[in-house]
Amino acid sequence: MFIKVFIYDDNNARRDSLKALLELNPELLFVGQAADCSHIEKDMTLAMPDVVLMDINMPNVNGLEGLIQIRKMFPHIKVLMQTVFDDNENIFNSIRNGASGYILKKDTPNRILQAINEVYEGGAVMNPGIAQKVLEFFHPKKQKILLSKRETQVLTLLAEGLSYKMVADKLGVSFHTINTHTKNIYEKLHVQSLGEAIAYYYRHLE
Repeated sequence: MFIKVFIYDDNNARRDSLKALLELNPELLFVGQAADCSHIEKDMTLAMPDVVLMDINMPNVNGLEGLIQIRKMFPHIKVLMQTVFDDNENIFNSIRNGASGYILKKDTPNRILQAINEVYEGGAVMNPGIAQKVLEFFHPKKQKILLSKRETQVLTLLAEGLSYKMVADKLGVSFHTINTHTKNIYEKLHVQSLGEAIAYYYRHLE
């Protein structure tokens, strides 16, 4: 079974590079590409991807607008945002609008492939540098801590920048178990993204 991936990026060379990367991986299937999100409903309907690699800064209809449209019309599709490190405002807007993950354009090919697999499996992906920027954005807020000891361990490791797989390996449990813990964390903290959960960690658990 393949993970079907669609690419949005206005840079031709980067699109070609990402396409080549996907085609080298036997578990992934490249299903389409576009230079902006002008025809996103048609793109998604025809390609029906599992994961979208979404550039944020594109002409005409940008990645943030594309994210909003996908979340509204195709909520089952995972959207992995591609950002530059200092793109603070768009990063925060992506978080608020339900992106499944955030990677840097300079991340390694292996990290990009890992991120695609993790969001497909239901995980949330965030580059540690982006996570730090998110933390700086949130203001402290007093509230009762509800997490179990194991949930606190999981959130602590995620806040340190570890991936779901790395956390699972470190704690000696399965990826599915970490995914379940994270979903419980989201529910208990009333958050919808890894960035919000990590912000909670730095406010209350550090």
